[in-house]
Amino acid sequence: MNQSEFKIKVDWKGLIIKTTILLILCNLIYALLIPHLSIGKLTLYNAIFPGRLRLPYGDDPSQSYNLTLNNLDAMFASHIIAKPGKPTAEFRVVLIGDSATWGYLLSNDHTLAGYLNQLQLFSSDGRKLIFYNLGYPTMSLTKDLMILTRSLTYQPDLIIWLVTLESFPKDKQTSSPLIQENLDELFLLIKNNHLENYLSIPSPQPKNLWKQTIIAQRKQLADLYRYQLYGFDWAATHIDQFIPENLPPRQEDLTEDLTFHGFQPSHLPIASLSFPILEAGENLAKPVPVIFVNEPIFISHGENSATRYNFYYPRWAYDDYRKWFSDTCKSQNWICWDLWDLIPSTEFTNTAIHMTPSGTQQSANWIGEQLANWLKTRP
Repeated sequence: MNQSEFKIKVDWKGLIIKTTILLILCNLIYALLIPHLSIGKLTLYNAIFPGRLRLPYGDDPSQSYNLTLNNLDAMFASHIIAKPGKPTAEFRVVLIGDSATWGYLLSNDHTLAGYLNQLQLFSSDGRKLIFYNLGYPTMSLTKDLMILTRSLTYQPDLIIWLVTLESFPKDKQTSSPLIQENLDELFLLIKNNHLENYLSIPSPQPKNLWKQTIIAQRKQLADLYRYQLYGFDWAATHIDQFIPENLPPRQEDLTEDLTFHGFQPSHLPIASLSFPILEAGENLAKPVPVIFVNEPIFISHGENSATRYNFYYPRWAYDDYRKWFSDTCKSQNWICWDLWDLIPSTEFTNTAIHMTPSGTQQSANWIGEQLANWLKTRP
C-alpha cells in the first residue's frame, strides 16, 4: 500500500460554502433572538465567583481586573446586590451617585459604602443596615435615575442619593456613555416618569438586523466574556481598581472665568438645573424613602479662590445652587443633607469631589450619625 492511498481529498470549495452558510445562519439566529434574550444576565458572579462590591468600571483591566461595561444587565448581575435572597435581618440601603460615591482612587473598604458598613448601624426593629455601592462614574442625574430604577428590583429599604451641582445642568444629562448605550431604556424612563417636557430624545428606531448580529456586537460580547474571566482575579484578590502610588494633585490655582455651563454671574436660574429628575426618582422609589445628600467639595485657597470654590464651580453659581437645593427640599418635603464644606481641603485627591480615605470616613461618620437619629423617628 503506497502513501498516495492515505491521502484524503478535501472539497475546499464546498467546505468554504458550508462554513459561510453556517456563519450566516448563526448570526441570523442570534440577531433574531437577541431582543428576547438578556445575554448580560448570564454571569458567573454571585455563583462561582463572589459578587462585586461596585458596578464595573475600569481604565486598566490588566491591573484592576475590571473593565467598563455599558450593559446594565451584566453590570447588575455581577454586583453583590443581585445575590439571590434578601436576608430578613437586613435593612438594605442603596447608595446612588457619581465617581465620588463609586470610590475613585479608593479600595472597596475605603469607599463611602465600605465605611458605612463598618459603623454597624441598626434600624429601630433590630435589622442591620447593609450599604450597597451603586455609584457610577460620570456626572448626570439622569444616569443616576436609570441606576436607581434598576435598584428597586432588589428591594431596598432606603436610598441615599449623593449629588453635586455638576450633575444638574441639562447639558450633562444624556452625555454619559452609559446613557448613550441604553437609549431605549432612557426613552422608557422618560415616558414612564412624565419627563417628556424636560428631557427629549428621539423615539427608538426599529432595530437594525445587522447591528444585532454576532459580528456587529463582537466587541460587546468579547467584553462580557472578558469580564467573566476577570472574576477569577477578583475572587482571589478583591482588587477592582488600580490605585497608583503617586496620585495626580487637585487643581489649587483656578481660572478667572466665572461662567458656569454658559450662564454668567450673578444668577443661576433654577430652570437650568435638573430638579425634576430628583423629583422623578423620589416618586419612583415610593414607598422607599430617599435621602438626598449634597456631597462635599474641595474649597481652594489658591489663585482666584476668592471667586471660585474649585475647578468646577464659580462661587456665585454654587451658592445659588445650594439655595435652590435647600428651597426645593423644603417645598417638596424631601429629606436633604448638605455636606458641602464638611471635609477639609487637604482630604481631596485629584479632583474637587474625590476624597482620601480619611475624608471619606469623615463623611461616612457624619452620615451615619444623621442616619442613626433619623432611624429613631421611623416606626
